[in-house]
Amino acid sequence: MLTVVLCGLRARWAAFLGSFVALGLGVGLLTTMGLGLSATFDAPERTPQRFASAPVVVKGRDAVTVDVRRGPHTASVSRKLDRPQPVDTELLRELKARWTVTAAGGPDAVGVHGPASEVRTLVGDRAQVLTGGERRLADPEPERDAEALVALNSLLGTAGGVTTFVSVFVVASTFAFAVALRRREFGLLRTAGATPGQVRRILLAEAAGVGVLASAAGCALGAWGAPWLAQVLVDGDLAPGWFRIGDAVWPFHAAFWTGVTVAVAGALAASRRAGKVGPTAVLREADVDTGVLPLGRALLGAGLLLAGAGLLLQTCATEPSELLKRKTYTTVPMLLITGVALLAPLLVRPVARALRLPGTTGMLVRENSAAAVRRTAAVAAPVLVTVALAGSLLGSATTVTSTKAAEARGQTAARWVVDGGELTPVRVPGATVSATGATSVFVRDGAEALVKYGARAVSDPAAFADLARLPVVAGDVRDLDDRSIVVNGEWQRGRVGERVEVWLADGSGPVTLRVVAVLALGTGDNGPYVTRANAPGSVVDRIEASEAEGVNGASGAALNTALGGAGGTVRTVEEWAAATHPVTSPQTRLGLLLVLGIALVYTVIALANTLLMATSVRGGELASLRLAGATRAQILRVVTGEAALAVTIGALLGLAVTAVVLASLGTGLAALSAPVALSVPWGTAGAAAGACAVVATAAAALPAWRLTR
Repeated sequence: MLTVVLCGLRARWAAFLGSFVALGLGVGLLTTMGLGLSATFDAPERTPQRFASAPVVVKGRDAVTVDVRRGPHTASVSRKLDRPQPVDTELLRELKARWTVTAAGGPDAVGVHGPASEVRTLVGDRAQVLTGGERRLADPEPERDAEALVALNSLLGTAGGVTTFVSVFVVASTFAFAVALRRREFGLLRTAGATPGQVRRILLAEAAGVGVLASAAGCALGAWGAPWLAQVLVDGDLAPGWFRIGDAVWPFHAAFWTGVTVAVAGALAASRRAGKVGPTAVLREADVDTGVLPLGRALLGAGLLLAGAGLLLQTCATEPSELLKRKTYTTVPMLLITGVALLAPLLVRPVARALRLPGTTGMLVRENSAAAVRRTAAVAAPVLVTVALAGSLLGSATTVTSTKAAEARGQTAARWVVDGGELTPVRVPGATVSATGATSVFVRDGAEALVKYGARAVSDPAAFADLARLPVVAGDVRDLDDRSIVVNGEWQRGRVGERVEVWLADGSGPVTLRVVAVLALGTGDNGPYVTRANAPGSVVDRIEASEAEGVNGASGAALNTALGGAGGTVRTVEEWAAATHPVTSPQTRLGLLLVLGIALVYTVIALANTLLMATSVRGGELASLRLAGATRAQILRVVTGEAALAVTIGALLGLAVTAVVLASLGTGLAALSAPVALSVPWGTAGAAAGACAVVATAAAALPAWRLTR
């Protein structure tokens, strides 16, 4: 059998080339992503900067600690404050009385030139004592390195997941189509005495051989590409400037064995079908495909389709806010895409027949595509993957950010907005001016958790109520005062009139506040709201203003001039919404295009390989057309037309998946009482489909040109 396998690999190297390239590229990408992920696990140790010369640093508390119930026991839970508390004045006086104390950049921390043990004894639990490398925690944004790596880790994980998903899909589809083209060969083997098990083992051995060679090449490609990827991520502001690829070994092992497993698993289902080919298959040759959707494939496709649709419906009904998260709109579409792709042989024939093409050439294109279901489905499926990923990923991300912009714009009746840094509140006669600032509150979620909410601190509740257009579900925001709070639907205890215990931005509390209004959850930025009396340390960072109605109202020009003295950027509400809620950030767009680029490369490989194989075995069919009077140009138009039609069918199916995903997202946004601003990335999806059409027609035309000479 080994001789048969080696001869098969040598004789059919062109047929295996597409699988080799796709698998090698997949392993290379997995190696690259793995090396990148390994570099994100630990941020580099930074030396202390702010208090580099002080052996000990005393830092104010930067977390709020609350006792919660954990089963039968009580446990302490801490959450980070927006900014550290200042060092207590009395403690600072005691430190200065005993040692030399240096301050740098603010009252939240001081350097102490004294023995660490004695400083700890004096400080007790009134503040934090940092020594050695921990002193860097007193530097500005000490967690910025770790936070930068979290987003990068998520991006590389998503890219690796898409790579695995598409590579399995492409390799499995390629092997399945290759088996369909080799039915007569397997019939000859059965006639020569080969058993079904031997036929299956031949195919699996071929797959294993391709898998080992492609995986080895892919590991070498990944080692070369990882530093290049790191530089791209740094240049695109997706990774901090210090990000470098390490020397981890596990990504090579993981990628290599994943590649071999993918190759064997991709050929497994095809080998089972090959083993069922009987000896009489050598006597049959039909141009109409039959039995193209085995029962197992149909059940798996229907199951994945129902699972994806059911998951979307359940999320819409129970946790619609989950639909706004990248984790959801990245993973759920893959279930739908796989389900539709598995059912493609069932779908392409009715879609092809429904598309009316003019002329005799159009009739031949349509009927050939409907008859050769395996070929049409093998071309349409990878296009479906690319178009659906482009539409669902980029469309969902753009829809979420567009909705946030529309929501922000619709929640204020102001004409002007001032923002940018710490602002100076202004008063303008004849105008309504509302100043707010960022703050946070902490609340127990039941008895077992402590939750931090980003909030807004209101300077003038009356002016705020006049300009706010919040999605109030119950209560009235005009009742907000120093003893109350406005919450959103995410709070477990959020009924009007209830009293809730909260801890404030500086960790002080608990403070009991009465709920005066409940807001719809929206996209996640709806409240809570408190007055400045319950927002220690908060500074004004946004001023909204509008001319008052009536003859005594300030003019727009006078108001604009007065607002300029606040110290920030004065913009109209439309300009402010566009500036603070862009459609997609350059970093997010670059990350999504990286993922879509991977899918497109795979699609191009799959299309070229499938059409080169499929057209190369159509010599008899094309010769019959020549004998029937068709010219060479007409035959080329038919062949390329079939390729273009298959790409069109794949694009339509991909858009159908996109429509389902975006429709569910729109339903979820409506359930959250958020404005629905659906955005379909027609340009990106069209560009992907156009690239597929160019590659498909070229891959079909080249062998057809050779066969019709």
